[in-house]
Amino acid sequence: MSDASSSGSLVVVGLGPGDPRLTTPDVTDALAAATDLIGYGPYIARVPDRPGLTKHGSDNREEIDRARHALTLAGAGRRVVVVSSGDPGVFAMAAAVLEAVEHGDPGWRELDLRVLPGVTAMTAAAARAGAPLGHDFCAINLSDNLKPWALVEKRLRLAAEADFVIALYNPVSKARPHQLGQALDILRPLRPPTTPVIFATAVSAEAEKIDTVPLADAVASRADMRTLVIVGSSQTRLITRERGPALVYTPRSAPAESAS
Repeated sequence: MSDASSSGSLVVVGLGPGDPRLTTPDVTDALAAATDLIGYGPYIARVPDRPGLTKHGSDNREEIDRARHALTLAGAGRRVVVVSSGDPGVFAMAAAVLEAVEHGDPGWRELDLRVLPGVTAMTAAAARAGAPLGHDFCAINLSDNLKPWALVEKRLRLAAEADFVIALYNPVSKARPHQLGQALDILRPLRPPTTPVIFATAVSAEAEKIDTVPLADAVASRADMRTLVIVGSSQTRLITRERGPALVYTPRSAPAESAS
């Protein structure tokens, strides 16, 4: 059992979507104070090496083992930082750490544990496109690694029927090349064909690409593992401009007839 009186600590942070300027000062301070950095290999590679910092990289599907490792190190007196991309509380490591705390060593509950927010892909992509999240919205993770695909389909239908703007995380991967296409097929009968769909790839990185197309023309092949997809509501609007890409926004109010 770990020693609850240990001087160790554990901070779960989000590095933001890519550009170091989108990492918050609180997160930068936590990284500077860390003795140990734990996370998915490509994410911890974003943090510069320095004397006194030990990096512990692991595979993308080892979240619970990663969380237990972090908690064990913190219980032994280390200053541990667990890193995620984006925000650690959005489909990321904060929930995995708390799951490990709930079911693990009782001493872990007494550790100095904090979660620091980050800029998640959804808000970063929305800012690049305009203001598509200006009214009610939801986020759905299309990965079925931790939930059945039937539940994903149900949530897509209900979110579309409720007329939420929908942000789709993890739309495709090498193991799941078909699911974004299925999701778009579910949404098409429930949204106008002109509904704006934003494909945001590598937001804030050098390879950033933002495309907005009508739902009728949206194809899954536009997305890759670095893409976030935002599907507008029936109220989402497109403002065309002579210079620069169109602006996408969702009005802050909804007409009364939309509640019927």
